[in-house]
Amino acid sequence: MIAILDYGFGNLKSVWNALDALGEEPVIVSDGSSLNDAHHLIIPGVGSYDSAINELLNRDLVGSLHGFAKSGRPILGICLGMQLLGDSSEEGDGAQGLGLVKGKVERFRPELEIDIPHAGWNTTQFIREHPVFQGLPLKSDFYFVHSFRFSCEAKRVYGTTHHGEEFCSVIGYENVLGVQFHPEKSQRKGLRILENFCSWDGQC
Repeated sequence: MIAILDYGFGNLKSVWNALDALGEEPVIVSDGSSLNDAHHLIIPGVGSYDSAINELLNRDLVGSLHGFAKSGRPILGICLGMQLLGDSSEEGDGAQGLGLVKGKVERFRPELEIDIPHAGWNTTQFIREHPVFQGLPLKSDFYFVHSFRFSCEAKRVYGTTHHGEEFCSVIGYENVLGVQFHPEKSQRKGLRILENFCSWDGQC
């Protein structure tokens, strides 16, 4: 079972539709016990970091997510779902994250005078090999909508994108992967990301 996590902050239907188009049978889950039968987990997300992590806490999902990660089963965080994988965020009250990928979420530097949110198509350059990128050009365009960026050690960065400055648009650690863009809205290349993720065994 490929689980899509419902915690009140995701564009679930778009992700579900993309997986369905690939011939998968995704299931939307909203409680920790439902993750027991899942072999892959997608954490989508649109909205504010602090409100989202509070909802995960209120639904008693944090422990289940840590257990899923420790089991070695693959996890994919999308947009806000990627940011929640980190340790903390400057957004809102500076909430703590899941801590599955060491790093923090920061504002874009105000002196750059760039459009915020960063919205629309942009190029991601894959800088490290990963099974989920198989068959994609090293530079591929994806659809973005976000106002904060992930910051982490270079060894956790798998892809970068330029918006006033280079920022992490793909992060990973062991069986956990996060993408700042929306693969479910990124046409053929985005579908390839999801297809590869569904067949990934969590090893890299």
